[in-house]
Amino acid sequence: MTSPTASAIKSGTTDQLRRDNLSAVLHLVHRHDALSRAELTQLTRLNRSTVGDLVAELAELGLVEETAPVGAARAGRPSPVVRVGTSTVAIAINPEVDAVILGMVGMGGHVLKRIRIETASARTASEVVTLASAAVAGMLAGVDDDVRVAGIAVAVPGQVRLADGMVREATHFGWADEPLAAMLEAATGKRVWAANAAVLGMRAESAFGAGRGIDDLVYFIGGASGIGGGVVSGGRLVTGAAGYAGEFGHTFVRSDGLACYCGARGCLEAEVTQGALLSAVGLASADASELADALAASRDPAVDALVRRDLGLLSIAVRNAVNVFNPSVMVLGGFLADLYRGASDGGEVDVLGPVVRSAREGLQVRLAELGPDQLLIGAAELVFADLIADPARAVLA
Repeated sequence: MTSPTASAIKSGTTDQLRRDNLSAVLHLVHRHDALSRAELTQLTRLNRSTVGDLVAELAELGLVEETAPVGAARAGRPSPVVRVGTSTVAIAINPEVDAVILGMVGMGGHVLKRIRIETASARTASEVVTLASAAVAGMLAGVDDDVRVAGIAVAVPGQVRLADGMVREATHFGWADEPLAAMLEAATGKRVWAANAAVLGMRAESAFGAGRGIDDLVYFIGGASGIGGGVVSGGRLVTGAAGYAGEFGHTFVRSDGLACYCGARGCLEAEVTQGALLSAVGLASADASELADALAASRDPAVDALVRRDLGLLSIAVRNAVNVFNPSVMVLGGFLADLYRGASDGGEVDVLGPVVRSAREGLQVRLAELGPDQLLIGAAELVFADLIADPARAVLA
């Protein structure tokens, strides 16, 4: 049966304008989770009837739902509330050196399901694909028939070519030039995207967390496989020529430092590690969520010395990033947020160090708000960005 929406699609300027307007409305609802029709009219500057038609078309596509407004009765006809639909999801995958984490993510940044599969060590790309594809099948086995998987995205702790999801380097896994997206697509039969995990974490925090509404942002995140980050400048993600920008983990912080997986010495991620902090307070990698509290509660001088040392090295990398990019907000995520929280329990912590005074003025240091879900939400954004760019095409294809 041909959808009424499908039969209405025609070539030409008018049709392209409608597609653009559908995209704009869905983008707003996705970012805000719920908006009234009146708010959508104000934000898009379209007339009420046009917004009503666009919302109706998105609802027909199963991408939004309308509900009556909640609250006290107001004079006049109340404006319906438009919310993200619940039938469209993305599958997000984050392979780490100690686990493979999967999530089912709904529009609006909602993690609906999350599983963590512990692994004894880093796996080959083909082993990750086998494990992840089986886990995806299991995750979808109990899902309602009306749920539509818009795609799969992988947050890789390594350098990933954005154009095709080729993992150029993931040194902690020993991967080089692995066509991960293509391999997973062949295994699952679904469209797959892949990108650097840290950049995706920043994308999530920019959309739904600590960096929301910030046009100039620097983001650092630490995980089991190292430290990464990203930059938003003038409201645009800084990707570099092929998508490799933001490797703050390889900032040089110590002249007589340890050997790094990248081949250099004294890199931030070689010197400051989640494993060392967990070991210092007697935690296993599966208990990483307890790290901040354990650091704050510790009265062991050796733990205090490690925390102060790590913060000092982190401040060098932060100083360099702030001096170069002049952000208004600095966000710390993953175990770096735990390190900061654990140290700040005893008072204010300054990770900015001797940043150029003018660059430091007005700069805020914030902790990531999305916790362990930030990488899953960020990965899902790869899928939803394609959907939002042309909702009718993506759904009706």
